[in-house]
Amino acid sequence: MSTDFQRAREALGARLRELRTEAHLTHRELAGRLGWAHSKISKLETGKQTASIADLAAWAETTGFTDVLPELKNSLRRLETQYRSWRRQLAGGHKAVQEAALTEEQQAQTIRVYETSVIPGIFQTPDYARHLFTHSARLRRSPRDVEDAVRARMRRQEALYQQGQKYRVIIWEAALYAAIGGPEVMAGQLDRLAGIIGLSSITLGVLPFSASLDLTPKHGFWIHDERNVVVETLSTEMELKDSEDIALYLRLWDYYDSVALYRHTAHRAIARARHALGS
Repeated sequence: MSTDFQRAREALGARLRELRTEAHLTHRELAGRLGWAHSKISKLETGKQTASIADLAAWAETTGFTDVLPELKNSLRRLETQYRSWRRQLAGGHKAVQEAALTEEQQAQTIRVYETSVIPGIFQTPDYARHLFTHSARLRRSPRDVEDAVRARMRRQEALYQQGQKYRVIIWEAALYAAIGGPEVMAGQLDRLAGIIGLSSITLGVLPFSASLDLTPKHGFWIHDERNVVVETLSTEMELKDSEDIALYLRLWDYYDSVALYRHTAHRAIARARHALGS
């Protein structure tokens, strides 16, 4: 459990303890009114157990402070959002991050992906991935374990050819024209992308420039089943577990899905980008 997560849980526990003491209730009195074990009160207040929304609602009502329930819910939402800095994650290089991603993906049956500026790692060629890892290590001044990281990323792609998992991926058309690594590397990457259309485990869509959008492309994200959402920024990776956050991202993914190009029209979009490279 991350230190940031634990500190946030302890802060929420301290706020619950404050409400109990202001209501002039002992541990046992509050536990009796709630019908909970005495130990649960202690664990929540000391940050050894994470409260649920139902726990917070019951606590606020029983202590007579129902007006603070929105505050408590916001604290829980922040608690359920885990922030992992890239500086800490990449202290040992990129390989470990790729292996952690593989573990996460192996636990999911359906993975929804939306990317705005880069081809998703599960579809990348070794040359394309190598270029990204090299420049990421340079930017972040992290250990340069590029070849190990490339091999780990390629191992993640083995799931594309196995039964039991579904990848539903949408890529904004702009990512097809960002010539990462130069025209030759990008040509190989687009050929690879075109070649995976039709695999039984993959649904690949292209969000076209021409789409009339009510919601702008914003940032990329990965949804693992309906269990969590992973969002990357330049400095931080966020894992969102709050049900309302997950529902929000699912609605956004469904919207992009409704306007994306699929099958032969997606293939044509990739072919246009390939032709624009002039090789």
